[in-house]
Amino acid sequence: MNAEGRRPKAETGGITLVCFALEEEAAPFRRIAAGRADLRILLTGIGRRNAEATIREALARLAPARVLTCGFAGGLDPRLGVGTVVFSVAEADGFAARLLVAGARAARFHCAARIATTAVEKHELRSATAAAAVEMESEAIHAVCRERRIPCATVRVISDTADEDLPLDFNQLAKPNLNLDYAKLAWAIAKSPAKIGALLRLRKQTRRAAERLAAVLAQVTAS
Repeated sequence: MNAEGRRPKAETGGITLVCFALEEEAAPFRRIAAGRADLRILLTGIGRRNAEATIREALARLAPARVLTCGFAGGLDPRLGVGTVVFSVAEADGFAARLLVAGARAARFHCAARIATTAVEKHELRSATAAAAVEMESEAIHAVCRERRIPCATVRVISDTADEDLPLDFNQLAKPNLNLDYAKLAWAIAKSPAKIGALLRLRKQTRRAAERLAAVLAQVTAS
């Protein structure tokens, strides 16, 4: 509510709302999209609960033409390499064709409650769900958009492959809100300094993946 007790008027005008869980995922696209009046970037936090609460709050003040749920995804299909951009479009509004032209691949996603950290876990998810990639927010965002009849698409980039173990179990290093607890991370590294090299490689890998995702998003959201 504003100072006069009225709800703020929703912002409209053909806006695309681009959602990411974390700034690390959003940063390359934020740089590319700077100054574009037709885009809004929203950080939702990790997981379905955070995503649902944040998107509901955003849609109370925005009336976007389309919502994109973006960021990293773990590969479940072994044919998907790091940096592959994959998507799922709920509404046939022509957006899928633009994604295909930009080099993205149509894929089935599984929205999980935890990070898939080992190749064994990813293989089990692939067998159970037949999904090509796993992430943690899109299901909630799509559900809210369906309620409001807003076109929504998942556009994600593979940050770790189906056959790849992550260097640490990041589920054990999370705060109750699912964000990374850096004190726990520092302690885990202190206990296992041999993991430093793998963590640095993962950081470089995810940065490259985020840059690739940003390039595709810039192309498909161009006027």
